[in-house]
Amino acid sequence: MEQRRKRLAQRAFLLGAIPLVVMTSIGLVLLRDGQAADGRSTLAVGVIVAAVSASSVIYQTEGWSLRRQSLAHFVVMAITVLPALLLSGWFRLDTLAGALLVVGLFLLAGLVLWSALLFIIRILERRHAARKRSRA
Repeated sequence: MEQRRKRLAQRAFLLGAIPLVVMTSIGLVLLRDGQAADGRSTLAVGVIVAAVSASSVIYQTEGWSLRRQSLAHFVVMAITVLPALLLSGWFRLDTLAGALLVVGLFLLAGLVLWSALLFIIRILERRHAARKRSRA
């Protein structure tokens, strides 16, 4: 079990580090070349892709309920993706309403994506179980 956790941690590191290094490098070049908006956007995308990729291993943690996995994933997204969105320059944040809109979009997108993926996973599990039954 400990070995599996270590492998998941290594996988999470690689899944997150690779896009973060690539996108950060591109973003820094853009910033250096005076393309502030593009550089900031590229850095934000790098953080978002790295966080989403790395946190995907949460759903492979044995012994965790879907509720615990989902809550852990939400916390990771809230401390990585939400700040990246707020700092990306993609949204007007000059009013409280602008900031609340970003938070609302973050929550809505998360709920829609989580629900869609849960639906797909359930369909795949049913098909897998049906194939197992037909082979037996």
